[in-house]
Amino acid sequence: MSTDLGSGEGAETRELVHFATQQTRFALITNILQHPKQLPSMYELEELNPSVSAATVYKHVQKLIDAGIVKQVSLDDDERRQGYPWKFYGLTEEGRVFLEEHNLLAAEETLQRIYETISDKPEKMVKYENAPRPDDA
Repeated sequence: MSTDLGSGEGAETRELVHFATQQTRFALITNILQHPKQLPSMYELEELNPSVSAATVYKHVQKLIDAGIVKQVSLDDDERRQGYPWKFYGLTEEGRVFLEEHNLLAAEETLQRIYETISDKPEKMVKYENAPRPDDA
């Protein structure tokens, strides 16, 4: 998969749109967009995709990272707290631009409102949701 997210309508661009809109990968992009800080942990992504195995979630996140759409950000060692996540996943600037150019971010605010209405989140997910995030993401 090419990591060139430049604009254009060539075969590579169509391939990347198809890649990003594959069901599981697009669900993960949606999960990132709807997260209150747009930086969910792997656990949160797994919880939001109960019909997919944790290994599959991880594999697709890695593919999105390899494609340049998603980035992994980590808390510095001195900011990490025991029992809380320290790795998070968010859109790259290039990924956000690419998704905007192809009208794949149109529902961002709606997704965030829907996420806020989820009332049966496990306690661990609420804890992770409120965990500190890197400031420079």
